[in-house]
Amino acid sequence: MPDRQNILFVIIDQLRADCLTGALSDHVNLPHLQALRQEAVTFADHHSVCNPCGPARASILTAQYAMNHRSTRNGTPLTHDTPNLATQLRSVGYLPLLYGYNDCSRDPRGLNPADPQLTSYEEVMPGFHEVVEMRLETSLPWRSDLAAKGYDVSDYPDVYRARGDDVTAPALYSAEDSDTAFLTNAMLRDLSQRDPGWCAHITYIRPHPPLVAPAPYNTMYDPETLPPPHTNGSREDAQSEHPFHDVSLEYRKAADFVVGFPDLEDTPENIAKLRAIYLGLASEVDHHIGRIIQFLKDSGQYDDTLIVVTADHGEMLGDHHAWGKMSYHAAANHVPLIIRDPSTPAQHGLTVEQPTESIDVTPTILDLCGAAIPDTMDGQSLREFLETGGAKDWRDHIFCELDFGNPIAPTLFQQRLGLSCDKANLAILRRDKQTLVHFNGGLPALLLETSPSGATQDLAAQPGAEKSILELSQAMLDHRMTFADGRFAHTMVTSQGVKTSPRHQISPDRPSRLAKV
Repeated sequence: MPDRQNILFVIIDQLRADCLTGALSDHVNLPHLQALRQEAVTFADHHSVCNPCGPARASILTAQYAMNHRSTRNGTPLTHDTPNLATQLRSVGYLPLLYGYNDCSRDPRGLNPADPQLTSYEEVMPGFHEVVEMRLETSLPWRSDLAAKGYDVSDYPDVYRARGDDVTAPALYSAEDSDTAFLTNAMLRDLSQRDPGWCAHITYIRPHPPLVAPAPYNTMYDPETLPPPHTNGSREDAQSEHPFHDVSLEYRKAADFVVGFPDLEDTPENIAKLRAIYLGLASEVDHHIGRIIQFLKDSGQYDDTLIVVTADHGEMLGDHHAWGKMSYHAAANHVPLIIRDPSTPAQHGLTVEQPTESIDVTPTILDLCGAAIPDTMDGQSLREFLETGGAKDWRDHIFCELDFGNPIAPTLFQQRLGLSCDKANLAILRRDKQTLVHFNGGLPALLLETSPSGATQDLAAQPGAEKSILELSQAMLDHRMTFADGRFAHTMVTSQGVKTSPRHQISPDRPSRLAKV
């Protein structure tokens, strides 16, 4: 029997951090995740370093900023030899099991042009063993299961069409047969037959749109009782915020988040309904995560399992009159992170306020499991937080990137803003209450300041703002210079051969957290 702990790594698609630790947490019922927080460490200022789904997951799993892995759009290939969580865990004997999807676009080099892997951005990242396919646009095992149970099943996206004349109408499938339930069932069946020492990566589509939920989740929350989206004024005010934000309001609207309601207007009533469905889907995911945790407890594996729960990116959900994740506002990047290391119970219940990034997740798992952290990885292990509650010499900022171009078919952003594909991008540096948003292509920068209430104000045109913009711009430039591709940055070819000083120095007296199973 393997002498190593289990690894349970959960990614929830498009879950906002404030569902757990912010404004929405008082209005959504997530009992299992909240209970897990009491037996784990919560990182409250955790951010995805890029969007949307494919790039976000590439950064999580390779621990690289987008400026290094360059898989910056859904459909942009990830180089096949980039080390990732799965390839590194295999080096210490784990078989990384995938229940769900990676949204990885495969490297066409070495593959025949006719290879079906080159027809979808939803492919599996090298190193993972796909146990059950559960992707947004295919999900053939789930749809086959629905058909076998007598459902009249349509292809994507019609399978997510509500059965009624209102967006709050239930999905065509019951809660027992939903995509979330199906994936959890498949995982639990599989794990029940595996010996301890497994590594399971489960990725839930929900609460990613299309926003439709099975009963009772479709009406679990009363739209009238939910707080409205955070805005800094009218839609017209938001349009004047910045040329990019103006386009983003046209790029994604409320109607784009549902199937079968093309004329749905962004009225307060409709926005509240969609927010209620989103929270219902989040509660559904929470219910099934609770089933997994109960399985671990019933099988005696709970205290032998490293548990990591996070999201790939956030969701605007009507904030600033915007939808989706193609935004520079914090709601698009601020995501939850909960880590339960059973070896460090003294820190359980702790909430860390220092800034952490999605690229820190993979180095943390590798560090705790005794696997090497390659020089290609930009993130830092969070192990010190888990063991002592704090970390020395930790970063003081968050760095994020967003690419909004397309080399094949110019995007709405490119068309409206007159940008080439190579210049359709932005970078974000958040430090304390200030955020610098730098745009390529000559678009004006933003200097956003966030108040305790969550309101944001652009200070770029105010007297004295030049100093802050210069300081944050210098910090952003320093960041990019420091974290340029590290594959060979710590390697030298010498007369005595190749010499390396590892980028990630791990103290030799720090044992790996290998639980006895």
